[in-house]
Amino acid sequence: MADLLALSTEIIDGGLTDRPFNRTSNELSEVADGLAIVESFSHSVVVDTGDGLVAFDASHAMTGGKVVEAIKGWRADPVSHIVYTHGHADHVGGSVAFAEAYGELDVVGHRNVERRFERYAMTNNWNVAINARQFGGVRGDFGMGDYPDFIPADTARPNHVVDDHDELVVGDRTIELHHARGETDDHLWAWMPNERWIASGDFMIWNFPNAGNPQKVQRYPIEWAAALRAMIAKEPELLLPAHGLPIEGTDRIAMVLTDIADALDRVVDDVIEMMNAGEVLDTIVHSVRVPDDILAKPYLRPLYDEPEFVVRNVWRQFGGWWDGAPSRLKPAPDAQLAAEVAGLAGGPGALIDRARTLADAGDFRLACHLADLAGWAAPTDPEIHRQRAAIYRARRSTETSLMSKGIFAGAARESEAVADSEPT
Repeated sequence: MADLLALSTEIIDGGLTDRPFNRTSNELSEVADGLAIVESFSHSVVVDTGDGLVAFDASHAMTGGKVVEAIKGWRADPVSHIVYTHGHADHVGGSVAFAEAYGELDVVGHRNVERRFERYAMTNNWNVAINARQFGGVRGDFGMGDYPDFIPADTARPNHVVDDHDELVVGDRTIELHHARGETDDHLWAWMPNERWIASGDFMIWNFPNAGNPQKVQRYPIEWAAALRAMIAKEPELLLPAHGLPIEGTDRIAMVLTDIADALDRVVDDVIEMMNAGEVLDTIVHSVRVPDDILAKPYLRPLYDEPEFVVRNVWRQFGGWWDGAPSRLKPAPDAQLAAEVAGLAGGPGALIDRARTLADAGDFRLACHLADLAGWAAPTDPEIHRQRAAIYRARRSTETSLMSKGIFAGAARESEAVADSEPT
């Protein structure tokens, strides 16, 4: 068993960023008497109640079996309850393995979890595609195959439904459940008052908060920050996230959660101030920043999501989808615009040549605009797309966040497929 608390203390107190934070070993570590974490994708936080085990989250369908195996190696008692901190696939898909191992379970989740599952069924192929793009940028090409289920069809549905607040008493453990919107609209965090433990789900992920994911539904940074402050008010002694390391110590937990809440509040406040001043999204996106010293903290690095995307999500929440540019209210098709610009520039080759020059100079934002125009103007030209792919591969290597890496790698793969085909 790893000493996860010692590791997180060393990282936080020392400001270290060269230690492993988000590990998916599927190994179990006991972090307190009757409390363990299986580090997986996501973690499963397991509490021994003296009358069965309560697991916070079941991990992903691909890892649920290994999580169950780890739990069985820790306790012979069965898991009697799964508490979904929220309904994301990496938190609920493993419930199939739990049900196979332990039989009928009490499954606890917020009222909106069922609505999420219905949405996943309705948009299954879309969700498979965007996850392949999101994670394919760092883990290879996650092909879509025959559109497998985004979550297993037999994923356990909540049979204990929570609204804003609820309380579970299982064995000798009392668990208070609190709903708050943050990464999702169906998120719960759990407070165990006797032990002073909090299972925080994805409210804390040891990265900059996933409050701006460009391919997913609305996130809620204002409520997210408020939930973190509500956790601080409980004065917990242990914080147990669903990704990353557990944290011990009331003062240390308060410092970490305050830093995260302050970062979110700063982005929201700056965006709304500029919106109220009449600024358009383009100006806001290129103006609002989180200071580098904040983003350098080991639990706030933009390695998954990043502040620029949160800016866009705040705009979407309060300003709608139109970005303020009149031409983009009812735009021409991309290919038509690209053909017109290419004609003025001297052809798609002139656009891609200029894109390569800009990329070589490090101006990838502008380079990618021109590379896209060239690609849209010449959708079957292998050489144009070979160069477009090279530009996006180069840009991917300069990015920090998984979101950016995934999307830029996806763009490169699109053009590589054209480059490898016969010209028409």
